[in-house]
Order: sequence, then C-alpha cells, then structure tokens
Amino acid sequence: MSLSEQAILALSAREVASNIQTGSLTACAAIAARQAQIARHEPAILAWETLAGAQAMQAAEALDGQAHKGALAGVAIGVKDVIDTADLATGYGSALYRGFRPAWDASCVAMARRADAVILGKTVTTEFAMASPNQTRNPHNPLHTPGGSSSGSCAAVAANMAQVAYGTQTSGSIIRPASYCGVVGYKPSFGTINSTGAKVLAHSLDTIGVITRNVRDAGFASAVLASRPELNVGEVSAAPRIAVFRSSNWAQAQSESQAALEFAATQLAAKGAHVSEIATPPHFEQLFAMHDAVMGWEVAHALAFEHRRSEISDVTRRFLDFKAESTFAHYQQAQAALGEWRRQMQALMDGYDVIVTLAAPGEAPEGLAATGDPAFNQVWTLLHTPCITVPAWRGPKGLPVGIQLVGRIGDDARLLHGAAWVEDQLAVKQDFTGVV
Repeated sequence: MSLSEQAILALSAREVASNIQTGSLTACAAIAARQAQIARHEPAILAWETLAGAQAMQAAEALDGQAHKGALAGVAIGVKDVIDTADLATGYGSALYRGFRPAWDASCVAMARRADAVILGKTVTTEFAMASPNQTRNPHNPLHTPGGSSSGSCAAVAANMAQVAYGTQTSGSIIRPASYCGVVGYKPSFGTINSTGAKVLAHSLDTIGVITRNVRDAGFASAVLASRPELNVGEVSAAPRIAVFRSSNWAQAQSESQAALEFAATQLAAKGAHVSEIATPPHFEQLFAMHDAVMGWEVAHALAFEHRRSEISDVTRRFLDFKAESTFAHYQQAQAALGEWRRQMQALMDGYDVIVTLAAPGEAPEGLAATGDPAFNQVWTLLHTPCITVPAWRGPKGLPVGIQLVGRIGDDARLLHGAAWVEDQLAVKQDFTGVV
C-alpha cells in the first residue's frame, strides 16, 4: 500500500532510504512530498535561494529505474549556497556572484549524489557565510531571525522541506541557527567532511556539517558523506559520562539558555547518566581573541578579491575592514598557542564522554537585521572539536533553545552516540509537519 504524503513527511532520512531500497516507497513519491511541503511553506520562510524543481524529480525518476540504490537513496538534501553545484547557480549569498555557475560539484555534493541522495536546491546563506543577513525567516516565528550563516539550511529542515541540509561553520554558523530553529546541527571534527568546493573564509576553521531532524539522521548521513561508517548510530543503551561546562562567558547567556542547560543536566542525571561540573580553565577567555586573530587574518586574505567590490553589502565590507585589522603577528601567536590549548581541553575531558554546554545566548532574537552572537561556539570551532546541538527547551516567546554537546577531536562516533542517548532521554516533542 502506498504511503500518504503525511506519512512520507514523517519518515526519518534513514527510513526514506530504507523504504526506497526495499521498494516500499518510490523516490518520486518521496521527492514529490518534499516539493509539496516547499510549496506550502517557502513563501513565508524564504529558505531557498534556488530550487532544483524538475531536475530533482528527474533524479528521482532515474533512481526509481535503477536496480541498485545507494545508501542515501531518495533522501532530500538542501545545499548551502556557499557550496558549489555544477547544475545549479552558486551565488555565495552575494549580488557579486548572482547567477554564477561552477563547472563542478563540491566534494560533499558529489558524495551525496554518488549515494543517490536528491539535491532539492540551494539554501539561503548570509553573504559569504559571514555577518550580512539575507531573506530567511525563523520557521517558528517569521518575525525572528533563524540565525546565520546556515540560515536557509536550518529553516528548511525545521519546516520539513528538506531532511538533510549542508551547513558550514567558521564561528557558530551551524550550532547557533540549529538551536534557534529547533533542529539538530552537527559540526564534525575539522576536516571530517571534505570541504573542497566550498567558498573559503578561513582555511583552518571552515568546517562542513549537516542539519537534520534528529541525531541519528545526522550520523547516518555523515557516515556516508565522510566514508566513516562508525558515525552511524543505532540503539544506544549505555548512559554517557557528561561534563557540564558553563564557560567563562556564562553571564552573557540569557536565562532561557541557562535554564536549558540546568534542565538537561538534571534530567540526564535522573535518567542514569554520570553528570558532574567541570571548571573553566584559567585564561579560557584568551581563546576568543585567538579565534578573532585566526579568522581575521585568514578571511581578509581569502576574500581579498571581494573586499573592495561595490556589489558587496556595507555590512560585509565593514566586517572585512574589521577583520583586516588582525596582523600576521597576532595570527602567528594564536596558531603557536593552539596546540597546547587543544591538548589542555582534551585532557579536561578525561573521565567523560561528552561536554554539555550552551549552544546560543538564548532563543532567536526578534528582527532580521542580525543573526545572533556566536560567543558560545567560536572556541570549539577554533579547537577543531566535534559539536552537536540537541533541542532541549522553549524560551519565554515559545521559540526553541538547544544545548550543545562537545566531543574529543576525531572521536565523533562517541559524541554522536552520546548525543543520541541525550536526545532519547530529553524526548523533546518536535512537530516537523510544518511549523509556521
């Protein structure tokens, strides 16, 4: 018996792929359901820069005609518009590149297609994945920001228009908007998903990750995209050892974000996890200046061509002017200190499986003129640790608030397994049939 559109939209990415592989569902039906959802909700959310439309359906038809179907068969993917696609324009969120068509697919897009995922289109980003907001609205309240820079990807998944969407993070561009939009945002250890073909901001910070409806879909997709089967998460019964980390900027967080962390710690301890607090290392605040130095030097050079062009926004130009103040001496000093800081933070996790900390200052701010503060994400990006946002709370305006779990560098499988257990225990009710 064929599944209804509503039943298809309720399936996880894993279930869609499995049903298509076994013949219980056609790729055409799966993609048609997403395209119908896009037609319903895109006018209010504006998450898509470009839609594949007929191309996506043609890919689904070709998949239905194949005897062998890949691991991501029929999974509907959105691609952040700083990631190159050969068959769709890639504008990098800027008027300067509007209509630009690369001659290639980025590595992560090629890997998705190779596994028979279907690209639905390009999701909206801030200009060059930096600070200048674009058109996207928060699906839970269109008067609020969805965050940045992976705004379109997080909003598209939150409104169930895509099952998986690519994000990129140089400061907090996956974790923060995922928290604001009430979805799972996974920033792997640096370099886990190959970044070839993504617009470079900071070559030692830029990390490609995924946004999904749940932790297991994030692990499922990433296992294929990174050729790392250990990232696939099944049943998890063992409670992780959890370290609660408030960070040196705890006082900057709003009450709802602090409450989300306190609630999660209490709930998880009651469910059987070993939960204890770890102290913030001395001089931890130095890491924020180090992130500014590394990003500043690298961004100013990566976008040297774009910096003085009249087509870029005033916000982007001012941002680049500020970043260009970082000197090579500052950059060298930060890079020289990073090795010791990475060792120190790894040692801080001795005896624990994951750190749980703040994902964002609070719920999504009202207005669309800014995308929020990445203060609770920058350090982990700088340190190359894997991170993941799990929805945990609702703020005073009814908007989602997530918590952030952090793992050891390269030990993403342990982080994902711990995050799946946390997600199971918190059991936050998410309605992905259309949230606007």
